[in-house]
Amino acid sequence: MMLHPSYTDLMKVVNSGVEIGEEPVVNSRYSIVLATAKRARQIIGGDQPVIENMSNQKPLSIAVEEVYNSKVTIVGEEEDIEEEPETIEE
Repeated sequence: MMLHPSYTDLMKVVNSGVEIGEEPVVNSRYSIVLATAKRARQIIGGDQPVIENMSNQKPLSIAVEEVYNSKVTIVGEEEDIEEEPETIEE
């Protein structure tokens, strides 16, 4: 099965605003998969999609389209931790 857009296309879009010499936002397929999966879980959890006419699509497809169309942004781990501290309950 061919994913459209491809991982490399998604990575180019996400990293398009990075200045030369700066660390890319995502630097591997693994990173982009984690980011889109996290967004898909947010949609499953009740967040509204920010792309119109996606009601018949699966959450992961919506997340990929949102990332590809720059409707959501991916922040680095340090920024994410500051904005949303995670607590681990035992």
